[in-house]
Amino acid sequence: MELLSGNEAIAQGAWEAGCCIGVGYPGTPSTETLETFAKKEGVYAEWCPNEKVALEVGVGASAGGSRVLATMKHVGVNVAADPLFTAAYTGVNGGLVLLAADDPGMHSSQNEQDSRYYALAAHVPVFDPADSQEALDFTKAAYSLSEEFDTPVMIRSTVRISHAKTPVHTGQRENYQAKTYEKDRPLMPSCAGQN
Repeated sequence: MELLSGNEAIAQGAWEAGCCIGVGYPGTPSTETLETFAKKEGVYAEWCPNEKVALEVGVGASAGGSRVLATMKHVGVNVAADPLFTAAYTGVNGGLVLLAADDPGMHSSQNEQDSRYYALAAHVPVFDPADSQEALDFTKAAYSLSEEFDTPVMIRSTVRISHAKTPVHTGQRENYQAKTYEKDRPLMPSCAGQN
């Protein structure tokens, strides 16, 4: 058993699920998630110029068959809305999990926002953990759900879940093999290339 913040637990859950790609844009209360994930063995992580680019990189890595964690704060989900909605209807290959860390009370943000409404509008599942153990467990479950239903899955955290530390039972890393890319649907309009 370890004492982990919600951010650390989400990073641990992604790692245990076999996630090997982490992308994000720094912003409290989400920042420590990617910082923690980047220190794990067998992963690649990078900060991106903005949240839209981060999610686009994540969508590409998912299409290539890897499990991906994309991290951002609530206002960043506004910036990443285009690739979120697109990935919701084009689907995923490797599991794609988006951490949206909300900031009720505006402790470090210019506004309040409930990212669950983005999940509702995009028709993607959302997990809302209440402590660090749920943050870890829900993150692991999100990868299986993402692949089973061919959709991105959102983990919605809040500033208190992100930063509060609670006891967590950690586990071993899953031996996840990246999926093979197979083109199974046209992503361009059917009239493309016709004269």
